[in-house]
This record gives sequence, C-alpha cells and structure tokens, in this order.
Amino acid sequence: MVRKIDSATRIPVPGGKTIDEYVGLANTGDAGISIAHMKAPAGWDEPAQTPEFAEYTLVLKGTVLVEHDGGTTEVGPGQVFVCEPGERIRYSSGPDGAEYVAVCLPAFSPETVNRDDA
Repeated sequence: MVRKIDSATRIPVPGGKTIDEYVGLANTGDAGISIAHMKAPAGWDEPAQTPEFAEYTLVLKGTVLVEHDGGTTEVGPGQVFVCEPGERIRYSSGPDGAEYVAVCLPAFSPETVNRDDA
C-alpha cells in the first residue's frame, strides 16, 4: 500500500536533543522499521545501550561519536555508522553538535534499546 507521511512525532528526550520520528512505532505504528531525524547540540551524550535492533546512522551535519567495544568512531557528514543488534554502544556529539538520520530494524522502542542506568 502506498502511503504519504505528512509529519513526524517529536519524541521527548533530555539534554537538548530532538528526535522527530517519521516512520516507526510512535508515529505510524510500524514495528519493522523506524526512521527518525535527530539534532543534538554540541557536547550532547546519552547513556550506553545494547539495542536489540540494527541501527544505521547517516550524519548530515556535524559529528556523531560512537563508543563501542573496538574504541570510538567519529562519523562525519555523508558517512554512516552501522550497529548490529546486541552491540554495546554510546552516542555523543562533537563540538559543533550533530544532525543525523537514524534507521532502526526492527523499529526502535524504549523496551528494546536496553540503556544503561544514567
């Protein structure tokens, strides 16, 4: 079925980051995939997580830093970072903040992100 999605649902999060979900459980009820546009201010970070979904992060502006078992990967504009289910990661933004798109398979949910206690 063809669908047009006219707007996103803003997901409230602390720390000044905005998440606008276009496709996923919150906005469209899709459980198989989520697509969200994120903006994070300079110096933003979040607790580590071990998600039960694959996450593809496409950076549009700024820098996303991803801490993982192999070290820290800096992801800049036009680059993508891929995290497979079960990998422990921690996201933060660089000195100029970051704007990026996240695609999760299956869809992101608070129950399956498995964040460490803040």
